[in-house]
Amino acid sequence: MTAAVAERVEALWAAATAGDEYAATGLAADALDAGLPMETLLLDVVAAVQARVGHEWAANRISVAQEHTATAVNERVLASLAHRSSRQIDRAMGRIMVACIDGEWHAFPARLLAEVLRVRGWQVDYLGAQVPTPHLVAHLHLTNPDAVALSSSLAIRLPAAHAAITACQAAGTPVVVGGAAFGPGGRYARLLGADAWAPDARAAADLLAAGPLPRRTPSGDEPRRLADREYTELTRSAGDLVRGLVADLTRPGQPPGWTAEHLASLVDYLRAALYVDDPELFTSFVGWMTGVLTARDVAEPEVPAALDALADRVAGFPRALRVLARARRPRVSPARDSRTYGGQRT
Repeated sequence: MTAAVAERVEALWAAATAGDEYAATGLAADALDAGLPMETLLLDVVAAVQARVGHEWAANRISVAQEHTATAVNERVLASLAHRSSRQIDRAMGRIMVACIDGEWHAFPARLLAEVLRVRGWQVDYLGAQVPTPHLVAHLHLTNPDAVALSSSLAIRLPAAHAAITACQAAGTPVVVGGAAFGPGGRYARLLGADAWAPDARAAADLLAAGPLPRRTPSGDEPRRLADREYTELTRSAGDLVRGLVADLTRPGQPPGWTAEHLASLVDYLRAALYVDDPELFTSFVGWMTGVLTARDVAEPEVPAALDALADRVAGFPRALRVLARARRPRVSPARDSRTYGGQRT
């Protein structure tokens, strides 16, 4: 990162955390007027600030309200930059659909990718956050894009991602995926059958520019099944399981160390680990959650207590118990891997 870019990052960080969208959009416009390339501004300044927002929240140095404020300002910056781009659509480049997986509300990485692709001349259909798979496929049939780029930040959306990938491919459209949900090196992208994976927006744009992804011919084969009995049963009983954990971990006269939201996330990540058959997915989440809770002065023993309570309630599920046993010694880290299309916090 050059000194000039670093200076702009600091200036945008100050404006975003202050909630000053006018200053933020002015800084972005000034950067373009000074000759900073649009793609550099998007990925090395705006995305860098948004990634910092996530890390600072995880470390408890900014509040949830400040995080939301800064994200809203950065979204406003993206919107303003979209109207500043002078690049005309290059029909030879083709058409790409960009969308978030059903249930995925972290749209910032997908929006970054959409804007980078537009800068490079692609015609882009940006569908935004939480696109239900049937609507995604219906839009495919209307627009016939060269590829679909699907974004997901949370690994708990992997079953939905699997459904979306399979449905798009069945419609004859290749799929490139990105986001922290797909694991280090895109390991879950391969498992779910995506045609390609990219670690960030720049890599995704380079991949698409290198040549068209091959369109699959529908074979009629059944899609790969990853949901076994344990995953299905835990999914069906997730609500009851969370309520039971809240009761188990609530001490009379003391505030709970874990909220119902925390415990629901614990159950959801256990289900995701079972779906992709990777205990490391759950262990990594527990390590991240430990860091988040520790930064908020929740005693570290609360984490093993929650894992023990969860193990007691899934005693009839041997795969789940093995995942929990492996996570019993979580790695403490201040923040989870936040690489996605453009670096948005997961």
